Amino acid sequence: MFPSVIAVLLLISLTCGENPAVQVILTNKGLQYGKHVGAGWIQDKLELITLPDISGEVDIVIGTVYYTLTGVTITKCDFPEPSVEFYEERTGFKTSIAGLNVALTGGWRTKFGIIHDRGSFDMAIFNVDVTSVVELGKDPDGHLSVTSVSCDAQVGDVDIEFHGGASWMFQPFVKHFKGRISGEIEERICPNVKESIVNLEYHLQAANVSFHVNEDITLDLALTGLPVINASSLTLGLTGEFYSTKTQKDPPFEAQPFTMPEQPGYMLSMGLSEFTLNSASYGYFSAGLLQASINDSMIPPGSPMHLNTSSMGPFIPQLPKMFPGLLMNLLVYAREAPLFSFHPGAVNLDFQGAVKAFAIQSNGTQTPLFKLSVDSTFSGKVWIADDTVKGSMGMNNFTLTLEASEVGAFKTDAMESFAKMISPVVMAAVNKKLGAGVALPRMKQAKLINTVLEVEEGFIAISSDAQLLPTDRGFN
Repeated sequence: MFPSVIAVLLLISLTCGENPAVQVILTNKGLQYGKHVGAGWIQDKLELITLPDISGEVDIVIGTVYYTLTGVTITKCDFPEPSVEFYEERTGFKTSIAGLNVALTGGWRTKFGIIHDRGSFDMAIFNVDVTSVVELGKDPDGHLSVTSVSCDAQVGDVDIEFHGGASWMFQPFVKHFKGRISGEIEERICPNVKESIVNLEYHLQAANVSFHVNEDITLDLALTGLPVINASSLTLGLTGEFYSTKTQKDPPFEAQPFTMPEQPGYMLSMGLSEFTLNSASYGYFSAGLLQASINDSMIPPGSPMHLNTSSMGPFIPQLPKMFPGLLMNLLVYAREAPLFSFHPGAVNLDFQGAVKAFAIQSNGTQTPLFKLSVDSTFSGKVWIADDTVKGSMGMNNFTLTLEASEVGAFKTDAMESFAKMISPVVMAAVNKKLGAGVALPRMKQAKLINTVLEVEEGFIAISSDAQLLPTDRGFN
């Protein structure tokens, strides 16, 4: 039962050595919610469980009776709300249940000398107390691990009533059975708890710590170090690094330490550092994916400006004379990986790009014309509304510099002014998409609610409550 509670807690907490780029904090509020949900789930499941057979022998006045209790099922369970707390002493959880009462039914078989008999029984188990301590850790591959440290179980009393067969003969000797059966039950509780924890550990080790975002990018979310537990929270540090599936290069920068403020009013908090976004940027850049080709067919027909040598005449007077009446093609690409930076209330983006221009000859070949450096900075905001991450941005600076030319020198001032003039139209289209936003992630059995986002120095802090959702199969 206890591993099921812990599994729920790990589910909603979705995990130091190296600096983590992502930090996840489970607060006591989240822990108690997990306890409440787990207790209800366990009580529902207990009534569907068939317990293992219980066999033994007991000496009574007239001899030794060998018995087997079989097909034992739970008919009613008075399941008190468990006590779950962060356990600093062993970096884990301590879970206790006191006063558990269970009603069971099943069949009995006995052998007394040459007499074989059978029938049914009803059993009541009173005041079961169980305390379990589990320790959290990290395996070499960065998986979260869970280990049973201690378990103690005590059964207060057992009452049993036999029906059918020669039960009238054995019922007077129930007091001889009670101690034996009570001991059998006590001896089985902790091994079953530990077996369930081993099963949970197996699933944790089988879980992915790297996820393919798409065919180009993979996200690594391995633990960077041991979980950190205090009296009010559990903190997991995660690598939070994107990398190209093609090059698998590490970025030429490292995650910087940051301190996530604990938000006890929320169940979960997550800190996302600049490193995570910048590693994604570097992943795309290192794979050569931050580039685009622009041709005249991509420009609206009614536009006053088109990609041909004639339209470029006002900016480069000699171009239409050297290459009259030719369409053009532009290759736009990043010279360096774009870099994000987080500051209180703002997200900044520094983009260093370049544009190579080509004239398209009548035979389809492309003739190089010139190369421009494009340097720009942007600032924006990001927030959460209606369960959606939304944003807006504006351009702070834009400069064009001539780097190379096959058509002779020319000034870029007019071209730069024209780009700045049309930038509000471009930014309006960008902000329309950013304003539509991206829905918060939602798992099959859980969703985030009451979510807030704040941009801090070097990281974004997201705090939220969680709500587990039932499925056709209940909580898995």
